[in-house]
Amino acid sequence: MNARLLIVDDEDIALNNLQHVMEKEGYQVTAARSGAAAVALLEKHEFDVVLTDLRMEGVDGMDVLKASRERQPGAEVIFITGFATAESAVQALKHGAFYYIAKPFRLDEVRKVVAEALAKVSLRRENADLRREVELYRDGDGIVTQDVEMQRLLDMAKQIAPTDCSVLITGESGTGKELFAKFLHRQSTRADGPYTAINCGAFSEQLLTNELFGHEKGAFTGATTLKKGLIEASAGGTLFLDEVTEMTPSMQVKLLRVLQEKEVLRVGGTRAIKSDIRVLAATNRDVSEAIKNGSFREDLYFRLNVVNLRIPPLAQRKGDIPLLAQHFLLKYAGRMKKPVTQISSEVLARLMDYPFPGNVRELENLIERGTAMAQGDTIEVAHLPETLHQAEGFSLRKIEGRLPTLEEQEHTYINRVLEEVKGNQTVAAQILGINRASLWRKLKAWRGEAPDA
Repeated sequence: MNARLLIVDDEDIALNNLQHVMEKEGYQVTAARSGAAAVALLEKHEFDVVLTDLRMEGVDGMDVLKASRERQPGAEVIFITGFATAESAVQALKHGAFYYIAKPFRLDEVRKVVAEALAKVSLRRENADLRREVELYRDGDGIVTQDVEMQRLLDMAKQIAPTDCSVLITGESGTGKELFAKFLHRQSTRADGPYTAINCGAFSEQLLTNELFGHEKGAFTGATTLKKGLIEASAGGTLFLDEVTEMTPSMQVKLLRVLQEKEVLRVGGTRAIKSDIRVLAATNRDVSEAIKNGSFREDLYFRLNVVNLRIPPLAQRKGDIPLLAQHFLLKYAGRMKKPVTQISSEVLARLMDYPFPGNVRELENLIERGTAMAQGDTIEVAHLPETLHQAEGFSLRKIEGRLPTLEEQEHTYINRVLEEVKGNQTVAAQILGINRASLWRKLKAWRGEAPDA
């Protein structure tokens, strides 16, 4: 950074000494022998840091600070004065000065304070650039990416959105599959109709049947009124079935009939009701493996998988991490009404080195936590979870003379988190940014146990 400094002092010796020292540090230095001259320079030229005497005749240092705040709010102002008092120091900092140095000063102290001020300016600009990039790379429907593969998927999604074809969205937990489902709905001819989502892994078969198909009055004990199911209620719109591979075989048969016949029958009903919906589905499982072991019907797969969108894990699109981090910072700082506007360079470096087994959801969790923990305007490393404090970049320990696979790294990290929370899978799942069912399946697979049919 070729920093630009403005030094203001009405004493020639002090001004010349500071100018000489700062130029030796490699900075571009402009000198002003009065407050009035400094204000005039602030109107014509841009500066990164202003070092100004506090007491000067006519236009004093506080006036220079005010002019800097009005004309160049991105610059930092440092006061240097021979008339230091606690009251004047408090006033200077209260009005936005970066630091207050009393004369006589040590040159090392001035160098250090200027370097710290420039670091703050640089960080502010990096975050401002990130915010501009977020706007540039944020799709109108909230998907933030500059990744080539993600852009290709978005282009494909735009092409198929106006059609009524079924789409199966696949990818690891936390990659943003429902964001794509919402994108497809909003870009479709059904955008004015309802968008309804349900997690098929969160309900028993009986409850899922009731939620999707509804029931007639008197269909079973407690059914005192008619209830429309989500399929019926989504008429003219889109129904998103998340974790669709968690459906039981008999439930899959019922869904297949809806897709084939375009009609739905309420529980306890005798009259089929026409079903005008578009079905989008998602899963984090290997569907081909689920078909092979008999837990998912192949004919249903073909009905749902007219088009497949496979969302890559965050570890394969590292370039999106700074953009997404800034996106989530803006979201949670606004929601919490906190003046947190920046993420430190060290935090960004730590995030870039981290494998993110929980994907985008885990990153969002980290930034939400960091925003809540931050006491100033910047998320620092201290505001990250302990596991990222210790990581200092994720350790790639070789296994039998080779680097570990992503799955092996994921296994190692999940075990580390489970150790931290003393085996509590519910808490571990929250930290990892995945649901408990997904964590349970991973642990079961690593133990060599067959998945449930």
